Amino acid sequence: MLVQQAGTRRYSLGPQLFELGISATHQFNLKDICQPVCAALAEQTGDTAFLFLRSGFDAVCIARIQGTYPIQTPSVPVGSRQPLGVSAGGLALLSALSVEEMATVIAAVEPRLAAYGDLDADKLRDLCASAKRAGYATTGNHAVPGVRAIGLPIFDRSNTPIAAITVAATQSRMDARRIATLLPMLKTAAAEVTRLLRQ
Repeated sequence: MLVQQAGTRRYSLGPQLFELGISATHQFNLKDICQPVCAALAEQTGDTAFLFLRSGFDAVCIARIQGTYPIQTPSVPVGSRQPLGVSAGGLALLSALSVEEMATVIAAVEPRLAAYGDLDADKLRDLCASAKRAGYATTGNHAVPGVRAIGLPIFDRSNTPIAAITVAATQSRMDARRIATLLPMLKTAAAEVTRLLRQ
């Protein structure tokens, strides 16, 4: 709720207070704003669409909409919290940060990464570098075993990455050809959410 400023006795409002404000404010309810876009993405792709919100060093799942494809992925539950970089949404957020802030986040989450398969700080740095090169984030087997997802960040008016939108499917379904098909749809959805937030 509060964050102490380094080397002082001063405090500022923390990320959990921001989450609380989002849930209580009708004028800026990220989930409500994004729900139609996520629903359209799930319908277009047939796969599960997710919305993640950044909360400090974590990504919190605030929306999940399943598509119509007969085989759906084991889902990340709404309300679940994972270190930035573990899910495709968290990786999209992490890779959109400045080099300095990214390093701070990776150092902070490093002790928690062992709980997510073979993920460690070095691999997370490699995933961020790959996401920057490719223009989108992709992860597999970290957040949910057997699942691969792609994600893009969502930016607020000050161009700060505050959320991410993703599409997830089984690893066998989410191959390179499928990613190439889904990516334009995901880019359109991310751009639309960013536009809505900036209105």
